[in-house]
Amino acid sequence: MNVYVRDLARELALRGHRVDVYTRSQSSEAPRISQRLGRGARVIHVPAGPEAPYDKHLVYNHLPEFVEGVLARAEADGIRYDVLHSHYWLSGVVARELRERWSIPIVHMFHTLGVMKNVVAQRPEDRETDQRVAVEREIVQFADALVAATPAEQQQLMQYYDADPERIHIISPGVDTDRFHPGSPAQSRERIGVCPERRIILFVGRIEPLKGIDSLLQAIGVIVERHPEFHDHLCVPIIGGDPNQTHENAEMGRLQELREQLGLSDLVLFLGAKDQDTLQDYYSAADVVVMPSDYESFGMVALEAMACGTPVIASDVGGLAFLIQQGRTGYRVPARDPEALADRITRLLTDEGLRRRIGQRAACW
Repeated sequence: MNVYVRDLARELALRGHRVDVYTRSQSSEAPRISQRLGRGARVIHVPAGPEAPYDKHLVYNHLPEFVEGVLARAEADGIRYDVLHSHYWLSGVVARELRERWSIPIVHMFHTLGVMKNVVAQRPEDRETDQRVAVEREIVQFADALVAATPAEQQQLMQYYDADPERIHIISPGVDTDRFHPGSPAQSRERIGVCPERRIILFVGRIEPLKGIDSLLQAIGVIVERHPEFHDHLCVPIIGGDPNQTHENAEMGRLQELREQLGLSDLVLFLGAKDQDTLQDYYSAADVVVMPSDYESFGMVALEAMACGTPVIASDVGGLAFLIQQGRTGYRVPARDPEALADRITRLLTDEGLRRRIGQRAACW
């Protein structure tokens, strides 16, 4: 489940609201109703199409089945909802159908925008479909309220989707500081068991082209070429995806090949996805966290790392430009510029005092 949706549902329940999170069932063995979010909040798995991971664009064809599943559950439980809070474009379609039946308002949050992903797409296969963009335009017009994570996203909604600024509300996501907070780097390194004696340059995120992980690998190649003495003292853990699924995830395979081409096989570690409960140790263990994305509507990883007191170097795009104060809580560099990224990484690795000051300011931001 999306971390934002999970934490929002929990907080609403703690404040006395009843929350049901409907999501498409991806396993016939999963319980139809889960109470894992705590008292007052349920996760309801609705069969719609194959009960397995499925292409998000093919899921669109099964949305009528999903709508009927939601209606059936609400009727069986005798529930009348007061508001629909939809996330991402597919859920917006469902919300419109449910509003027709229930006559209640829709609050929608996109999280990512198809138009923006197409602006930065490096290859034709990285582009979002015309269907997604068209549906997003419809949602912008019919939703009663839109939530944007940053002023940048607000501007994108107005510029590319002709959104009414009166219906856009800027509500930036927060971070759970009980989970993400400064810790002992030494103890964190001992717990994760990764690169105990090396400087750690960390990436956390999905393994997909717009995350710009290839720019990070190229930047590491630049650093090692400029400073050969760094070769035996750097470690670059990549957290996300499954390193064994190179056929299912072409980007994972491409990045592993690039690692070999750059001669970084002993520096760059593909560790796969990690549970939220372990990420705090990875952030605390790291000397720097890098987000070399082509596009981020917000950048939750940056906020989590900053809460742990770890400096962030990120592309100067989208929500990252809003999150990171240049030279105070981290550094922003142009996207797809390995040389600039290498410069900033090197500066933080070679100036302990600067790295500590930036980390402290980031944790207090």
